[in-house]
Amino acid sequence: MTRFLWLLLFPIFVSAQLRLSDAARVSILTCGTGGELYSLFGHTAIRIEDENAGLDIVYNYGAFDFSVPNFVGRFVKGDLQYFVATDSFSGFLEQYRYEGRQVVEQELFLTKDQKQKLFDELARVLYSDDRFYTYKFIDRNCTNMAMAVVNKILGAQVLKKAGDTSITYREIIYPYFDNHFFEQWGTSLIFGTKVDQPSTTLFLPSELEKSLETATFQGKPLSEKSRLILPGPTPEKQSRVFPWLIYLSILAAVAFVRMRWVIAAYFSAIGLVGVFFCIAGSYSLHAELQYNYNVLLCNPLLLGVAWGVVRKTEWVKKLAWVCLALLVIYLPFVALKVHFLIALPMILAHAFVLWKIAKGRYCPR
Repeated sequence: MTRFLWLLLFPIFVSAQLRLSDAARVSILTCGTGGELYSLFGHTAIRIEDENAGLDIVYNYGAFDFSVPNFVGRFVKGDLQYFVATDSFSGFLEQYRYEGRQVVEQELFLTKDQKQKLFDELARVLYSDDRFYTYKFIDRNCTNMAMAVVNKILGAQVLKKAGDTSITYREIIYPYFDNHFFEQWGTSLIFGTKVDQPSTTLFLPSELEKSLETATFQGKPLSEKSRLILPGPTPEKQSRVFPWLIYLSILAAVAFVRMRWVIAAYFSAIGLVGVFFCIAGSYSLHAELQYNYNVLLCNPLLLGVAWGVVRKTEWVKKLAWVCLALLVIYLPFVALKVHFLIALPMILAHAFVLWKIAKGRYCPR
C-alpha cells in the first residue's frame, strides 16, 4: 500500500516543484545479473533521497512493456520503445531481493544545485516525450542513458569508458552467458561484425560502476566507493558438461547416424536459422545483427542440401561443394574470435557431412 501511495502522489510533488534540502543524496545503483535473458547483464538506476522531504525514489531507464503488440517482432526490428519509470526505493529493493540479485550503491558528490538540476531534469523527462527512447543493445540502454543524464548536469563527459578499450564487445559479453550454454551459442551466432569492434562505448552496468570508482570532477572524486546494500545469492555451481554433451551428441548424430531424416531435419533447421540471420540483418535496426558472417556457418543453402539428401538428387553434390567452400571462407572470420570454440564442433560436423555428400559417399537410408 505504501508503494502504491508513493507512486500515486509523486506527480503532486513534481508539479509543486519540490526543492531538495541540504540532506539530499544522489546515487547510482548497480544491480547484479539475474536468471532471465534480459537480466543477464545487470541493471543501472538513479536514486534520489531526501529525508527532510520524505523522498526516496529510484529512476529506472530500463522499463518496457511485454504487452506491446508484436513485442518480439519490434524487439528484433529494433524499434521497441523503452521508457523511464519510477519506484520507491523500498519497492525497488524489494523486487531485487525477490529476484535474488545484488544491489550496489555509489553516492555522487554533487553540489546542492547539481542535485536539484538532476532532480528537475529527471522530473522533466518523466513527464515529457523524452521519457521514451528506442532501445539499442550497446548504444542506448539503461546504463548509458543514466550516464548521459549525469554528464549533462555536470556539463562534461566525466563518466566514460574506463579500462581497456581494445577488447571487443563480443569478448566482454561472452562470459555473461557462462551458465547459459544455449543462450551463449545463440547470441554468439546472431551477432555480426559490430560486436567485434573495440568496446569504446560504456554500455554495461558493471562498466559504469568501474568508471565511477575512478571518475573525478574539478579535481575531486565524483563518487564514494561502492557500498553493498543488498547481497546477491551465493553462486551455484552449475555443470557445464551436460549442455556440451547435448550439443555434441546432436552433432555426432548428424555426422554418424546414417539416416536421411536426421541430416535433412538438422540442415533444414540450421538453414532456417541462416534465413532468419539474413532477414534480421537487412530488416533490423539493431546494428549488432547486421553484416553477420556467421551466416556462412548457418547457411541458407543447407535447406537445398536437406532437400537434395531426401530426394537423392545428383545436384546435391555440387551444392555440398559450394557449402564446403563457404565454410572455408568462414574460418578466417571466426578463428580468432572468442566464440570459435563453441562454433568449432558445428564447423567440423558440417564439413564432415558435406564432404561425404560432395564425394558421393554419403548414402543415408
